[in-house]
Amino acid sequence: MNKSQIESEFRKLQDYICGELELLDGKTIFKEDAWTRDEGGGGFTRTVTDGNIIEKGGVAFSAVHGEVSDAMKSQLAMTDGDFFASGVSVVLHPKHPKHPIIHMNVRYFELDNGTYWFGGGIDLSPHYVDLRAARAFHLSLKKVCDKYNPEFYSKFKVWADTYFFLPHRNESRGVGGIFFDNQNENSRLSKIQLLNFCLDLGREFPVIYREQIEFKAYDTPTLEELKWQALRRGRYVEFNLLHDRGTKFGIYSSGRTESILMSMPPMANWEYNFTPEENSEEDKTLKFLNGKIKSFL
Repeated sequence: MNKSQIESEFRKLQDYICGELELLDGKTIFKEDAWTRDEGGGGFTRTVTDGNIIEKGGVAFSAVHGEVSDAMKSQLAMTDGDFFASGVSVVLHPKHPKHPIIHMNVRYFELDNGTYWFGGGIDLSPHYVDLRAARAFHLSLKKVCDKYNPEFYSKFKVWADTYFFLPHRNESRGVGGIFFDNQNENSRLSKIQLLNFCLDLGREFPVIYREQIEFKAYDTPTLEELKWQALRRGRYVEFNLLHDRGTKFGIYSSGRTESILMSMPPMANWEYNFTPEENSEEDKTLKFLNGKIKSFL
């Protein structure tokens, strides 16, 4: 399994996810924007807006290569040489406040000295935490993980709980998920097995999101719910700009800014020292996110 084959499989994964999401939304169609990177490689960024369900979403594919830059060495602890990186990244911002934001990415990285690794993850960031929906989400992730290694889910869940966290707020971004990085032969899986794990996770993504959307019907949102949605989107922006490794890698590897910032919500808000009403749904969600996430299973 060489890097060209991996690149091809990730490109096909982008096609599959986009097709399934178009069926789920029932209205919006992805638009593709092809781009090239001066230092080597490029990608295809696909976006949707103003759908029945998805207010803004993106499914980005990239395959870039070139010399490890000084910025990459200092910011990402890399050594001299050439690199190749490919992956698929998905972010969906729903129209309704009771539907969750969801993010997924799978990626492959290789250095010219033969070092390689896979990484990725998927996490759910509901504006309003629903523990039953969170449990269904985690059950789906465990099913994918258990197919490859029964230790993956518990290990990668803890990793996600730690990673998808806003330390400056002492607050979880959402209900977690799984996160993994630097996975190679040391994980006791072959390169093809690790690739298949990433592909299976990607194929499960639209199934998981359909389940979240269909979990229950929702009425027309209130102004209070829309206001809360905008505030929670603001938290999402804070995490991506301050802490997200994928965003940093894209910036410091001279990636395409529009594609890197595809994850930003269509509209967000910040309100000084906002405190929700005691025992409101907003208050319950915030208290949950301010506490340590425990097992959902």
